[in-house]
Amino acid sequence: MKNIGIIGIGKMGNAIATNLLKHGYSVNFYTRRPGYFEDKVISSGGIKKVTKAQLATDSQVILLCVTGTPEVEHIIYGEDGLLESMLPGTIVIDCSTSIPESTLKIAADIERKSAFYLDAALARTPKEAEEGRLNLLVGASQELFDQCLPIFKCFAENIELIGPLSYGHRLKLIHNFVALGFSAVMAEAAACAKAANIDMSSLLAVLSKGAGEGAILRRFQPYILEQDDASFRFTISNASKDLEYYLAMAKEHNASSEMAKTAGKMYANAVGNGDAESTVPQMIDILGATPV
Repeated sequence: MKNIGIIGIGKMGNAIATNLLKHGYSVNFYTRRPGYFEDKVISSGGIKKVTKAQLATDSQVILLCVTGTPEVEHIIYGEDGLLESMLPGTIVIDCSTSIPESTLKIAADIERKSAFYLDAALARTPKEAEEGRLNLLVGASQELFDQCLPIFKCFAENIELIGPLSYGHRLKLIHNFVALGFSAVMAEAAACAKAANIDMSSLLAVLSKGAGEGAILRRFQPYILEQDDASFRFTISNASKDLEYYLAMAKEHNASSEMAKTAGKMYANAVGNGDAESTVPQMIDILGATPV
């Protein structure tokens, strides 16, 4: 499986593509946004395909690195969709953050084409993507997982087979709820500290030595001190979308979701009151500027 196709060469996809090229794979790519990391991938050896059909016929494995369920479903079922053009035996790896119910439906349709589908949700940031150190949460059979493992190792550091198909997406939504829930608390606390004239260095020192210590605090720290969001370039629009997906999954399984509803409302309001492409640490400023 040396010919890899990638649909979506954004902040994560372009780094995955270049890491695969470094490891000797041939990489075809398709993008709906010409110029968006395109030159970087081409200069590294990637081959641009004008249509998804061209990419499908020239690729044994296809990675989907797009935002979420609507984008994945359009790639599979929409005009020039993969479902019509993929060859028997093709493996499609969905690296998006998606609704598990949709994942199962897509997989069933692809299996009827004698092809294979698995979810391999990404965790960590574009920085780790560049370094080939992403985390992968995989939903697949053991056999399919083993088949794809050499590919995963080109761009991921921690690779976990979570369970059967859709379980990677399930756990990714839970993971993102935890991360984004903590982030909502952190943003609100920092906004309140600013309003109360608390020294930000003191805030960070106290939290880091107590209950606030952890990955989210470390990601927020550069922004709190220097307005540098490089450690957490995840947009509030994506955060709002992921919590919508989590709430849909929780409802499907009749699970409690009161905290997620509150966090989801915070991000949805932040999208409405700020720039949807603002990063999660910038929630501090959006909250500080929004009347209660």
